[in-house]
Amino acid sequence: MADEKTYRLKRKMVGVVSSVAGHKTVVVSVTRRVQHPIYKKYLNRTRKFMAHDEACACKVGDVVEIVECRPISSKKRWWVRKRLESGVALDEANVE
Repeated sequence: MADEKTYRLKRKMVGVVSSVAGHKTVVVSVTRRVQHPIYKKYLNRTRKFMAHDEACACKVGDVVEIVECRPISSKKRWWVRKRLESGVALDEANVE
């Protein structure tokens, strides 16, 4: 058992790209539902993560899966694994 290596499972999250923060960097908003401890009402909690996008393929509104990785910069600890859905940005939408 001493020569067997144990690896920590990497966390995965699914969120929406809220902004493109620079070259190869996107900001992903992840929303989760939590229950209030006293009132038992379900609340939406949103948190933003900076993620590394090597291909620069993500646009605002895309649904992506991000995976935990080693620190890339002072704020980036996630990288975009794949794009699940292609979203439509507000400036591209046909708003009448």
